[in-house]
Amino acid sequence: MQSKDERVPTKSLMNKTVVSRSGKTFGKTNDLIFDTNSGELISFVVKDPTPYALNFDLEKTKEGDVRIPFNSVIAIGDYILIAEEDL
Repeated sequence: MQSKDERVPTKSLMNKTVVSRSGKTFGKTNDLIFDTNSGELISFVVKDPTPYALNFDLEKTKEGDVRIPFNSVIAIGDYILIAEEDL
């Protein structure tokens, strides 16, 4: 598993399952949101969020997908691991 500070090709971040440390699934990544000035990754867009993900006060897109802030990411590997306490 890679730490979130390592460089990862953006294509490899798409369609990954987002899970919490406790093993709860949030959904799959569908899009990425970057700061256009700095190029910094701000958040992941999770398409068709699970009912568990909808329990959090996360920003939503107009389509109803949720945005997971990148600062909540712990590691990226087969899954994107997030810390619920950082949401």
